[in-house]
Amino acid sequence: MTSTTVHARSAARKPTNSRRGADRRGAGAWFLVLPALLPILVLSVGPLLYGIALAFTDSQSGRTTSTQWVGLLNFRDLAHDGLFWDSFRIGLLWAVGVTVPQFLLALGLALLLNQKLRLRWLARALAIVPWAMPEVVVGIMWRLVYQPDAGILNETARTLGLGGGHDWLTGLATALPAVIVVGVWAGMPQTTVALLAGLQNTPVELHEAAAIDGAGAWRRFRTVTWPALKPVALAITALNFIWNFNSFALVYVLTNGGPGGRTRLPMLFAYEEAFRYGQFGYAAAMGCVMVAVIAVCLALFLVGRLGEGDDK
Repeated sequence: MTSTTVHARSAARKPTNSRRGADRRGAGAWFLVLPALLPILVLSVGPLLYGIALAFTDSQSGRTTSTQWVGLLNFRDLAHDGLFWDSFRIGLLWAVGVTVPQFLLALGLALLLNQKLRLRWLARALAIVPWAMPEVVVGIMWRLVYQPDAGILNETARTLGLGGGHDWLTGLATALPAVIVVGVWAGMPQTTVALLAGLQNTPVELHEAAAIDGAGAWRRFRTVTWPALKPVALAITALNFIWNFNSFALVYVLTNGGPGGRTRLPMLFAYEEAFRYGQFGYAAAMGCVMVAVIAVCLALFLVGRLGEGDDK
C-alpha cells in the first residue's frame, strides 16, 4: 500500500468525522434547548392544537352523549353570527384605539426621558409603574376613578364646575372610550421602554453632525432619530396590536363586556360562549378565527420586515 493511498483514505475519512462531530453538537444543542421547549409544547402548542380540533366538534358542557365530529358546522354558524362580528368590530376598534395613542404618547415620553433632566432616574422608574401592576388591580383602580358618586374623575369635574355624577363605564357612548383610556395608560410603559432603548442605541455623533449642519429638532428627528427607531417602532406596534386584540382581564374587570355589548371584545365573547353557555366547540371556532387574524397580522409584519431587509 503506497503512502498516496493512505493519505487519500485519511482525507476521505475526515468529512465523515466532521459530520459526526456536527451531529453530536446538534444533539447536544437540542438537549440544552429541550427544557425550555417542553413547557412551550405542553402549555402553548398542545392546547392550541386541542382547541383547533375542538372547533370541529359539537363539544358542550353537561351533555350525556359523546362528542361528535361536525366538520365546518361551527364555522358556518359563526359566519352568520351577527353578535360575534359586532364583537370583532369592537375588538378592532379597541386594538387600534389603544395601540395608536399608546405609541404616540410613549414616543413623546421616551423622547422626554432620553433628555438630560434632573431626577431622570426617578421619572423613568415612575413611568413603568403601570407595567408592574396586574391587569386586575389596574381594572379595580380605574373603576374607582370612574365611580359615578365619589370617583376622582367626577369629583374633579364638580370642582371645576363641569358637572359630575356621570357613570362612564355604563354609558353607551362613553364605555368604550373610557376603557380605551385605561388600556392606553396600562400598556404605555412597555412601549416607552422599548422606544427608549431604541433611542439610546442611536449614535450621538449623528445628532451632533446634524446640529452642526443647522438641522432643527424636527429635521433631526425625521432624518436621524426616526430611521434608527423605525425597526423598534414597527416591532412594538405589531406586538401591541396583537396583545390589545387579545385583551381579556382588563375589560372583563372594568365592564364585563357591557353595557349592551358595547365593550364585548372577541375574547370576552368566546369566554361567555364557553363558560357561561357551555358551547365549547363553538367557542373554539371563535378562537380559531382570532388565531387566523393574528397569524395574518404577523405574516404581514414579517413580509414587511423581510422586504425592508431586501431593499437594504
